[in-house]
Amino acid sequence: MSNRLAFALAGTVLVGAAALLSVPAAAQQSPSQPSPRISVTGEGEVNVAPDMAILNLTVLREAETARGALTANNDAMKQVLAALKESGVAERDLQTSGLSIQPRYAQPGKDRSGEPKIAGYSVSNALTVRVRNLADAGGILDKAVGLGVNQGGGIAFVKDDMKPTLTEARKRAVADAVARAKTLAEAADVKLGKILSIEEQSIMARPMPYGGAVRMAASDAAVPLASGENTYRTQVNVIFEIAP
Repeated sequence: MSNRLAFALAGTVLVGAAALLSVPAAAQQSPSQPSPRISVTGEGEVNVAPDMAILNLTVLREAETARGALTANNDAMKQVLAALKESGVAERDLQTSGLSIQPRYAQPGKDRSGEPKIAGYSVSNALTVRVRNLADAGGILDKAVGLGVNQGGGIAFVKDDMKPTLTEARKRAVADAVARAKTLAEAADVKLGKILSIEEQSIMARPMPYGGAVRMAASDAAVPLASGENTYRTQVNVIFEIAP
């Protein structure tokens, strides 16, 4: 083997050894730490007047037999449905939400001897009604009660199209988060960087009545109802990077 070839081989071995020695050194380097961050929660709230009422109405009838109670209930509910349709409620806004057939028991005498016996049956038929014209809600409720509705009466005032309201609430929540992050950055004497993540937490709705009752119908016999306003609130978690 010539001296030149031996020198070349020795150089190759030295280079390889240097590369092997460099691997543990690189492996010993600590992984990069996440950049400093600011995490805030922003809130957005929008108050809107409802434009639709949802009524929960129930017809209850009793009789000695289940068949008799059901027949009486059916007759009363048919009148209620016909009256609601005549008042302008569309078919799509009427939905049966529950039907119950229950026995009624006669309690034992004063001596409490024997077991309770079936004395009759009760049938209840629940109906959910969407009233898209709030001015008609009071009159419709009054008419339904006059035709046989004798239970229920739950009322909810809602916004038919919620998308614009929720969009505005989300915009306000993000703007609030940005404002909070800027305040924290200024207080800490750091520079606010780019947004790393945005996460929506929740959307909440609650009624907020405003001054005075709103008369829903012109008729004196109509039930007076107050629709008030609904408040829709959303929260977002936003993480900002602290700029170097």
